[in-house]
This record gives sequence, structure tokens and C-alpha cells, in this order.
Amino acid sequence: MAADLTTPCQPHRLPALVRARLAVALAAGSLAGAASRLAGRGSGASIRGQLLMKVAPDALANLLPGHTIASVSGTNGKTTTTHLLAAAVRAAIAPERVVTNADGANLHYGIASALAVAPGRDVAILETDERVVPDVVRLGRPAVLVLLNFSRDQMDRNHEIKSLGRGWRLALEKAGADGPVVIANADDPLVTWAARSAPKVVWVDTATSWTQDASLCPECGTMLHRTDGRWACPTGDLVQPDATWRVDGDAVIDPDGTRWPLDLKVPGSFNVSNAACALAAAAELGIDPETAIRGMRTVTSPAGRYATAHFGTTQARLLLAKNPAGWAEALPLTTTDTVVLAIDSAAADGRDVSWLWDVEYEQLAGRHVVATGPRAQDLSVRLLYAEVEHSVVPDLATAMAGHADPVDVVATYTPFQRLRKLGGLV
Repeated sequence: MAADLTTPCQPHRLPALVRARLAVALAAGSLAGAASRLAGRGSGASIRGQLLMKVAPDALANLLPGHTIASVSGTNGKTTTTHLLAAAVRAAIAPERVVTNADGANLHYGIASALAVAPGRDVAILETDERVVPDVVRLGRPAVLVLLNFSRDQMDRNHEIKSLGRGWRLALEKAGADGPVVIANADDPLVTWAARSAPKVVWVDTATSWTQDASLCPECGTMLHRTDGRWACPTGDLVQPDATWRVDGDAVIDPDGTRWPLDLKVPGSFNVSNAACALAAAAELGIDPETAIRGMRTVTSPAGRYATAHFGTTQARLLLAKNPAGWAEALPLTTTDTVVLAIDSAAADGRDVSWLWDVEYEQLAGRHVVATGPRAQDLSVRLLYAEVEHSVVPDLATAMAGHADPVDVVATYTPFQRLRKLGGLV
């Protein structure tokens, strides 16, 4: 077991000068955050954290100690998995002990912001950007590190995903015996390669269906072989490890062979996979599956995902999809006759939209699609080749107006956040 949550962590005592500097930095950041909220620019968590770390650059190093930390990372699913794990922990201990960056601000300043505004909360469930994992491992010494997956995402920012995996691997090697217990997706070869240097790995068979980003052995570069749903390098350098936790349909089987039906409020097989990893992490924190699942069932729309919003007379369900793997999971969830697809290429989305050609939009044939957002014309070209009937309405608000029947909306990050604001969800 990675940690005992029954005993609160001892507070980390900082020198008086450091405490004073953090107080000034937090006050400045909080003012900026309040201004951001008043201006309708968002929750203010990011700008609060940015200013906090501008005034106190060592804020994260000073704020992480004194917490029992469970860190969650991966290209897809980290926000929902963080919500599921945080809910599981709250079901087991006093909720006022738990801090989490539930709004998805997962870079250094977002994590620092969440910790700074919740002094005295000793259990931190942290969504962590893939690039930030090495620093959280080094500075915070997490009890548990959940590693979900790697897939192409924002290719202008991360030109090759193996470099991210190498960062995880080196961080775990440097941590040595003091490193975290790693909850690792055994279906992902790069996660497996990165996690092998941890002192203890709990392997989870997530029944992952997306394999397009996992063709080569991370160790030697040889094409992987897949047989009966399992992968292996033909040279023997790397093989899929045997998992102790397994996804079985809509349930999870634990190491003792007990089958736990989940009955989650969030849809999709990928969220069963996310829940399996969260359940394994909760177990390492000393939480029994029954209690953990009871908490997970309270999660409905993490950071706006799967939420229903109204845009005038239009009722819409919002789905976030940031990359081909995400779109592969989101599109089958759409059930309405009209589907709105919102595309942008702002910094948070990734400038490169060539990934559109890796998404099987052909499955939308027979329904009407509305392409919207700044890159709607690029999407239109892809839909034409997919022979999907569609219209192009670049303005997001206009695209959402006037639908008599409910619609499903699939959006990349920037339009998704704007839809949350337009729909009154933030």
C-alpha cells in the first residue's frame, strides 16, 4: 500500500520569509483571478497560478511537501480520472482534507494555484500535464502516480511522444526506492517502457481499443506484434505485462478476482478504463473498492465534459475531443440526428490540424453535421471526402442557434471552453 490516509500528513513548515513571500504572491494572484472571473475570462485558476509563480518562482517546490500526493497523467482521460480518484478519496476520508486541481489547470502554475488556496488540506489529487510529471515526482514525492496513455496531441508542441515517455522513465529512475507506486496502463507500450523503472508497478489491463499511436517498440524501434489483444516486441525487448486489475465490459476485476460493476454516470468504455486506473490507485491509498466506487458514481460532468447546456432554444450535450484517440472515443457517443463539430487551432488545441485525416468521420454518414469554429473549412474538406452531409457555420454561437431537437457537440479544447461559457456552465 502506497500511503495510509487515516493519519494526516504533518504540515510542511516553511521559513517565515518564504511564508511571507508566498502570502504576497497568493494575494496578487487571487486579485488577478478575481478580475479574470469578473471579466468572464474563466475560473481565474490559471492566471492566479501564473502570477503566484511569477512573484514566487519556487512556489511549487514549497507547496508540494506536506501532502500525500496522487498524481494523474496521460494524453487522454487525465481530467476525468482525477475527478474519479478525488471522488473515491472523498468517500473514504473527510472531504475537507482533499485538494485537487479539478478545473484542469494541470501545468506548474495550475497545481501551485490549487495548493496555495487550500492550506491545511493534506491529501492532493493532482491532474498533471505529461511534461510536468518529472517535476512533481522530483519535488513532491507522490505516493501514487497514475500513467494512463500516450497518443499524438498538439504535435507542434510535442513532436514525438517518446520524448515524454523518456522524461517519465528518467524521473522514476532518479527517484529510485523513494519513487511513487505507479499505476500503469499495461495496454500502452510506451507507458510500460516508462514505468518499468519504478520501484513498484501495478499493471491495469484497460482493454484499450486505440492502437494507432503504439506501433513500434519504445526500446528498439521494431514493429510490435499483436496477438489475441496483447502486444509484444518480436525481439523480446518488451512484452505486455500481466495485469492484476482488468476491465471486463462495464466492470473491473480486482487482483483477488472479484468483479466490481461500476455503473458510472460518465459514458463510454474509455471511462471504464479510466475508472479501472482510479480504482487501482485508490486501493494503493488504502481505500476498498466498494467505498471508492460509491464515490466515483457521484462524478457526472468533470470540468464540463458530457454536460448538457442550453443555447437559446437549443439543448446540447458537450463532448471534448482533443486528438484522434479522443475523437475515436467521442464520436460513437453521439446519438442525435444533427451533430455539431467545433474545431480550432489555437495554442491550447495545437496548431497542426492534419490529425483530422486520422479520424473516421465516415461513421457520421446519414446524419447532418454542422462544422464550426475557426478551422471549419479544413473540417469541411475532410467531411467531403468522408461523404458526410454537412453545413459550414464558422461562428460558434450561430452554429448553436435554432436547433429544434437536442444536438451532440464534439469540440476541441478552445471551442469547448467557449461553449461552456456560452452555455452558462462557468
